[in-house]
Amino acid sequence: MGAEAHLESLARTGGAAHAAPPVRVGGDPVPPAAVLLDMDGTLIDSEKVWDSSLNDLMGRLGGGPLGTEARRESIGGSLWSSVRICFREAGRDPSTVSEAELTAAGEWLFIRTGELFGQGLPWRPGARELLEELRAAGVPAALVTNTIRSLAELALDTLGRENFAVTVCGDEVEHPKPAPDPYRRAAELLGFEPARCLAVEDSPTGAVSAEGAGCVVLVVPCEIPVPGGARRVQRESLTGVTVDDLARIHASVLSAASA
Repeated sequence: MGAEAHLESLARTGGAAHAAPPVRVGGDPVPPAAVLLDMDGTLIDSEKVWDSSLNDLMGRLGGGPLGTEARRESIGGSLWSSVRICFREAGRDPSTVSEAELTAAGEWLFIRTGELFGQGLPWRPGARELLEELRAAGVPAALVTNTIRSLAELALDTLGRENFAVTVCGDEVEHPKPAPDPYRRAAELLGFEPARCLAVEDSPTGAVSAEGAGCVVLVVPCEIPVPGGARRVQRESLTGVTVDDLARIHASVLSAASA
């Protein structure tokens, strides 16, 4: 069922989750019911943009560039967690910073990052081709990002809104990644149990979120290594990854989990 037809079905059924297990056609596993994709570092190489904007914020706070470990800590996190890291690395305890000052710093970081996003964002290898193949195969895709909605909308100018049946942003859930809320919400909007979905992530924070929601996770590291896990399969790149590959990955993890 294609994405549009699937969403029409959800409207008729009230969005009830489809819990029935996937079937096999001719002995081959069918694709996951939906593919839920992270954005920064997974689909677009935006982590380098965040490097620039975070270091610009550090300068405003009187500090030098973020150290390697602090930058690693920020990857996959929310804008507000990154702001707190910057205050800490600039020598100030975030718990003692006023809400007004935190808000002002966050707003400045948002504006600066938006300026850089607006200059264009490069694709990660194989990401554009995978999205095109998912659309051709009729497999619904969701964008699941900790980036706030207004910045994600800028990135969608590059990614193409038509490639996603739903989008979930970090400021639209009670608890962003590494909590499971974003992936649970995306699966709910699509009408599928998380276990029937495959998530694609590049960071430890995102992998924990997707795995905690119950998804199978394809991990394609970008900036930092990601530990293994029972529901995780690792690849070096999305280059050459097909819908058939996703079907095999999803089926192999579910089979191992049920053994």
